[in-house]
Amino acid sequence: MKNIVWISLAGMMAVSLSAAEPDAKSAVKSAAKELADKDNYSWSTLSKPEGTEEGFRMTTQGKTEKGGYTLLALTFGDRDVDVALKAGKVAAKSDQGWKAGDELEGPGAWLASFYKDFKAPAAEAEDLVDKAKDLKAGPDGLYSGDLTEKGLQEMFARWRPRGQGPEAKNVKGSVKFWIKDGALTKYEFNTQGKVAFGQDQNEMDINRTTTVDIKDVGTTKAAVPEEARKKLS
Repeated sequence: MKNIVWISLAGMMAVSLSAAEPDAKSAVKSAAKELADKDNYSWSTLSKPEGTEEGFRMTTQGKTEKGGYTLLALTFGDRDVDVALKAGKVAAKSDQGWKAGDELEGPGAWLASFYKDFKAPAAEAEDLVDKAKDLKAGPDGLYSGDLTEKGLQEMFARWRPRGQGPEAKNVKGSVKFWIKDGALTKYEFNTQGKVAFGQDQNEMDINRTTTVDIKDVGTTKAAVPEEARKKLS
């Protein structure tokens, strides 16, 4: 009889603790949603190939206001590009000034297509949680886990024009989140696979790590030029 009582009590305690302490995925999603609810915030992104200091790197300085504009300053190679976004519309600054997404040609058209489905860090972090197989809590507010194959295929598809072409091969990847005082401060993901590009579908091995640092929460102003605002209206 005593054993039955202790087992019952242990079960009740386990249920109580699980209810009081959300799992890792819930904790990260909660932190991401809290960031999304803020009026504004900024971030910096570094996306770089692993295993070498050379190769294609891309950096982004981003600013967003809730329900308003998002402004991105992109640098890849020796090229700088400014992009403004609002409500699914894209505008980019070219040598001829600001142009709407449907006015861009060549590489600019791909850029517009890529950023049409852009997700600011709060939304991207939530999406990455859904793409994770599982997350485990570590020291200093770290949560980490592997990405699912389905999630990775969706991520690689974004880099193909209009998502066309075969699926990536030998895919694998991982994701990390850092939370402090319930707030998402940083996340990082690694994607690996063999991807076919271009008309000839030449395959390329990809091993890329993207790191996003969140800052200036509540004090950011996305100062979008009037010319860009007109293109987004």
